[in-house]
Amino acid sequence: MLWDQHACVELVETADISELHRYRGAGGGYVSLNVGYAPHDPALTASLLRSFRAQVTAIAGLELAASVADIDRIAARGDTAVAFDLEDCAPLGGDLDAVSPLVAQGVRTLGPTYNHANIAGGGCLDAVDDGLTSWGRDLVAEMNRRGMVPDGSHVGARTSFDICAVSTRPVVFSHSNMRAVWEHPRNITDDQARAVADTGGVVGITGVGIFLGPNTPTLDAMVRHIEYAVNLVGIDHVGLSTDFSFDWETFRDVLSTSPELYDESYTRWGRVDWMPPETFVGVGAALAARGWADGDIAAVVGGNFRRVAAQSWHPLS
Repeated sequence: MLWDQHACVELVETADISELHRYRGAGGGYVSLNVGYAPHDPALTASLLRSFRAQVTAIAGLELAASVADIDRIAARGDTAVAFDLEDCAPLGGDLDAVSPLVAQGVRTLGPTYNHANIAGGGCLDAVDDGLTSWGRDLVAEMNRRGMVPDGSHVGARTSFDICAVSTRPVVFSHSNMRAVWEHPRNITDDQARAVADTGGVVGITGVGIFLGPNTPTLDAMVRHIEYAVNLVGIDHVGLSTDFSFDWETFRDVLSTSPELYDESYTRWGRVDWMPPETFVGVGAALAARGWADGDIAAVVGGNFRRVAAQSWHPLS
């Protein structure tokens, strides 16, 4: 089963969710689809969830997954299971009670900040990161209680360490590459990767060209990050995401017109290129060609993120 821990369609109600059929070459799997980020308020995220859920329900070959058992069943028949994630806590509107209804709608992963500081903590593009706020600590605790996985991608380093320290469930970097392989502020340090692994979590190596190298969205570049991460934190703590923007043309415009969200590290190599799903589905074969054992491939392409979901998705109350 191929598990993509983070992908993006255009964040409008009319986005074409049938694009997720592009994963079918994997022969069955799971995709976490983004449904909101820093500029979004609760009303917009709720509207997007209604639209996206309705579309997934109506499209043959896609199915909403409310449990890991659902994912296993859907993937086993060759289809794509779908749940959702949020980048930033803004769609909660400052209300911790919003976590539970979002989980009920299929939002299973949330990164408290998106590049810059907010009421929860610091972002990865901030010059100063003061760590999790008191509200941010309460947010992580509520996520643990309700079955939502804390995510350190886009989060500042100190804030990510704080998330790992306070979380009682595994923490992930859903879509973050290794800074030791390629220097970029969106990539994570060895210490951040170790901190997530110590929680039982997973580092999700992603296919965005500017995070893999100098805009190089190739399987060879992805494998370099994967193998570095495996050597650092072990085979049980590395997974995958595309971070593919199905609305890549629109998102390229957003990168150039939203300096409040993105700095020059996103644009210095010209237009951003992404690894498409049609390439991503070949990552297992690329690892096999390098002599990887079948069990290790299965862990990285899906098993490790599946384990985190199994340990986290069931709410405690």
